[in-house]
Amino acid sequence: MDTGESSGLAKSAAVKLSEMGQRTKQFGNAMKAPDHQRRIILVIVCVALLLDNMLYMVIVPIIPDYLAELELEQAEHIHIDIHANSSINTTMSSAQAKSNKDNLDVQIGVLFASKAILQLMVNPLTGTFIDRVGYDIPLLIGLTVMFFSTCIFAFAENYATLFFARSLQGLGSAFADTSGIAMIADKFTEESERSKALGIALAFISFGSLVAPPFGGILYEFAGKRVPFIVLSVVCLIDGILLLTVIKPFSNRNRDNMPVGTPIYKLMVDPYIAVVAGALTVCNIPLAFLEPTIANWMESTMHSTKWQMGLCWLPAFFPHVLGVYITVKLASKYPNLQWFYGALGMVIIGASSCTVPACKTFGQLVAPLCGICFGIALVDTALLPTLAFLVDVRHVSVYGSVYAIADISYSVAYAMGPIVAGNIVHNYGFVQLNLGMGLVNVLYAPALLLLRKVCQLKPSYSERDNLLVDDDEPEGLCDTMKMEDRRVKKKTYSSAGNCLPVVVDENGGFDQFSAQTRASSEESFGNPEYS
Repeated sequence: MDTGESSGLAKSAAVKLSEMGQRTKQFGNAMKAPDHQRRIILVIVCVALLLDNMLYMVIVPIIPDYLAELELEQAEHIHIDIHANSSINTTMSSAQAKSNKDNLDVQIGVLFASKAILQLMVNPLTGTFIDRVGYDIPLLIGLTVMFFSTCIFAFAENYATLFFARSLQGLGSAFADTSGIAMIADKFTEESERSKALGIALAFISFGSLVAPPFGGILYEFAGKRVPFIVLSVVCLIDGILLLTVIKPFSNRNRDNMPVGTPIYKLMVDPYIAVVAGALTVCNIPLAFLEPTIANWMESTMHSTKWQMGLCWLPAFFPHVLGVYITVKLASKYPNLQWFYGALGMVIIGASSCTVPACKTFGQLVAPLCGICFGIALVDTALLPTLAFLVDVRHVSVYGSVYAIADISYSVAYAMGPIVAGNIVHNYGFVQLNLGMGLVNVLYAPALLLLRKVCQLKPSYSERDNLLVDDDEPEGLCDTMKMEDRRVKKKTYSSAGNCLPVVVDENGGFDQFSAQTRASSEESFGNPEYS
C-alpha cells in the first residue's frame, strides 16, 4: 500500500514537473515572438528613460537644501576659528552672508547644468558608436553608468563628489537615451506603430520629470538624502538584469551584415533634420528656463509655500499625456500633417509662456504651465518619429546618430537653462524672460512649413526624386539624368492612370511582357540609384 502511494506521488510529481517544463518552454517561445519581444524592449527602454529623467529632477528639492547645510557647517567652523576677532566678524557678517548666498546659487546652477553639458559633449561620439555596434550594448552601458552615478549620489558628502556623480549621469544618459529611442525606431518600422511607441516613451519621460521632485522631496524629508537614490538605483539594476535576460546583448552578435549608417556630421547639415533639431531645442527652452527660476518668482510674487513650489509642475503631467495621445491618434489618420502638429505645439508654447508672468495665484499659474507641457507633447510626439522617417527616405535606416542629434537638441536647452535663465532674470527680469521665450517659439513655428513635402514622401522612393521639380536646377549628373528620364516618362505614359509604359521590341512592335515587368519594378522599388 505504501509502495503504491509513493509510486502514485512520484508519478504526479513527474507530471507536474513535465507540465511546468512545457509551460516554461511555451513561455520562452512566446518571449521569442517578435511582437512580444518588441513590447518587452519598449518596457525596458521606457523604464530606462523614466529613471534618467527622475534622476535629473529628483535633486531639485534635495540639493539646494543639502548644499545649504554643507555651507552652514563650513561657516560654523570658520566662525569658531575667528571667534576671537568679534568686532571684525560683526562688520563682515552681512557681506559674507550675501557672498555665500551668491556662491551657493552659482554652485547649484553649475551642478544642475553639468549633466546636460557632458551629455552635449559626448552625444556626437555615442551616436557613431551606436551606429557601429547596435542598440543593446550601448543601452546596457548607459544603465550601468546610471546605476553607479546614482549610488555615488546616495553616499556623496561634498560638492566635488556630487558634481562628479551628476556629470557621470550625463555620460550614462548619452548612451541610454539615444540607444533607447533609436531601438524603438528600429523595432517599430510602421509609421503608426512607431509614433505610438515613441509617444509611450515620451509619456514615461514626462512622468519621470514631473513626479521626481515630489518623490525626492517626500523621501528626503522623512527618510534622508540617501533613500531616494537607493530606490532609483535598485530599479536601474532590475532594468539592467531584464535587459541581459531578454535581449541578451552579448549572444549571437553578427555585425558584419549591418548597414553602415550615415555619419553624424552629414545628418547635421541635412536641412530638414536641422529644422527638426532646432524645433526640439526651442520648444524645450521654456521648460528648461522656468524650472530653475520659477520657484523664486513664486515666492517673491505670490508668497507660495514650499509644497506649492514643489508641486507646481505635477498637474502638467496630465495635459502632456493628453497631448501625446491626441498627436498619436491624429498622426495615424493624417500622417502627412506631422509638421502642422509641431507648429501648432510651438504656438501653444509661445502663448502659454507669455501668460506666465500675468498669474497672481497658484491656481492661475497651473494653466499656462499645463499649456507649455501640452505644446511640448505635440512637438515631441510629432517630430521624433519624423527624424526616423527622414533617415529612412534620405539616408540609411540606422538611427543612432539621428537620435544623438535629438538628444543634443534637448541638452542644449537644459545646459543653458540653469546658467543663462538666472542671468536673464537678474539683468532683465522674469517678465522679459517669458516674453522672449514665447516670441522665439512663435517665430520658429513657420520654419516647420519646410517639412510639408517631406511628410508626403514614401520610404521606397527617393527624397530627391519626389522634391525635385522641373523648375529646379539639377545638382550633378544623377539629377540631370533623372529629370531627363522624367520628361521621357511624361511623353511615353498615357493620360490614363493605370496605363503601362510604352516599350518597343526589336521588330518595332509593342512588348506587353516587358512593359508589365518594367511597371511593376518601378512601382515596387522606385529608382535604384536613390532608393
